[in-house]
Amino acid sequence: MNRAATIEDVAREAGVSRQTVSNVLNAPDVVRAQTRERVQAAIDLLGYSPHVAARRLRTRRSSTIGVHLDPYAGGISGVVLDRFVHALTERAGERGLRVALYAARTPEEEIRRMADLRDGAEVDAIVITGTFAGDPRTRWLLDHRVPFVSFGRPWGEDDYAEPAHLWVDVDGAAGTEQATRHAVASAGPRVGFLGWPEGSGTGDDRETGWRRSLPRGADAVRLVAPESVATAREVVADALAHHDLDALVCASDSLAVGAHLAAVTSGRTDLEVIGFDNTPAAEALGLSSVEQRPEDVASGALDLLMGAGSVIAPRAAEPGGAHVLVEPRLVVR
Repeated sequence: MNRAATIEDVAREAGVSRQTVSNVLNAPDVVRAQTRERVQAAIDLLGYSPHVAARRLRTRRSSTIGVHLDPYAGGISGVVLDRFVHALTERAGERGLRVALYAARTPEEEIRRMADLRDGAEVDAIVITGTFAGDPRTRWLLDHRVPFVSFGRPWGEDDYAEPAHLWVDVDGAAGTEQATRHAVASAGPRVGFLGWPEGSGTGDDRETGWRRSLPRGADAVRLVAPESVATAREVVADALAHHDLDALVCASDSLAVGAHLAAVTSGRTDLEVIGFDNTPAAEALGLSSVEQRPEDVASGALDLLMGAGSVIAPRAAEPGGAHVLVEPRLVVR
């Protein structure tokens, strides 16, 4: 066939009506599985590709997912989200969808950008990242009935039994639990934790895994630092002068790098330091770290939005089915 295949060619090849082919493309759930397979085989055989612009005007579907692109932070931070966005783009493409990146520096600015995308019918769904308690973005999306999923839980009283919306997240407590158990077995029972100030949902979750894994009777040395290599270095240097630690589990690789530098400077090269995020920085320094598996997070987000299909059809936010919790793994070095 020298010319491009048309929807009529597909219908003729599959032995169905033009409307059935259209239903397979735009509303596959209304077509029997056997018929869908026959139509898809004809599409593959003929190399048929519907005109995207015309399809968008006809169905008001853009086949596009909007994703917020965080401002460039430099340093160690941001590697996980970069991998997540890359994986989401790749896996969405495999399902016939596109990803539209948009930038915003504040939640309020992001809401304005999401409103523009919705009003222009430029996206069918949104993926947000970095959720926090009282997040105004999720409230706006729910109020305006925009399909969405978050990388980060809602941080409600019970996100499992009473989920506010669809979410996918990494089980941070499971990650630090793995790290703590490994540290106890390989270094000794005196395992401290270097985390962020209280009130960070993600940080508090990671601290929980450390606390529940400490040997009974062990001192719970909990150190605090913002996401800063320099400050973490100062805090750990001071702690090593007052505490006899065998190991230190950290809430991030940035904190772990600072802790490692402090240990070296203090002559404690035997101190086992374990990070969280498994970034190239941790790998370069030979530090063990918890791998978040952002590629699995991306797949989970798409499963919540699409199931096993090729169109946006979000799950209902019901107990047990509104989330995907990815278990991380400890990479030992």
